[in-house]
Amino acid sequence: MKKQTIILFAAAITFCCSCNSSEQNNTAAADTAFEPPKIVPATADNSRTSVDWPGTYKGTLPCADCQGIETTLTIDTALNYTLTQLYLGKSTKPFEQKGSFSWNGAGGIITLSGISNAPSQYLVGENVLVQLDLEGNRISGELADKYRLQKLNP
Repeated sequence: MKKQTIILFAAAITFCCSCNSSEQNNTAAADTAFEPPKIVPATADNSRTSVDWPGTYKGTLPCADCQGIETTLTIDTALNYTLTQLYLGKSTKPFEQKGSFSWNGAGGIITLSGISNAPSQYLVGENVLVQLDLEGNRISGELADKYRLQKLNP
């Protein structure tokens, strides 16, 4: 009787251990099976990477105390700019400024360095630059379409 009890006891322990081991294996397999995929950041298209942006842009921007500001902005791949502005009906001599510009993190807006107390940010689109307000927002209202510089010879 002792032998049978010992054999049954040993068999029960073996069975329990194998069930526990099997349960752990199933849990491990389940964890692996439901492991979320690794997220790989996608390279997003933006104006900096997808648009033929270098070149010369021209337009007449609204002016509060003149007939308009004839504006020419040239940007190049070395991240340099030349901005020429002529205040129509007020001046016959254009104001020219040169410097560098930088892209925002999203690659859609450029900021001209060295300009203070005036708009210095432009939204870059296909053959167009849209001047932004002093806070970097799109200008809205009746004159919104007037804040565009068109690319010459696109």
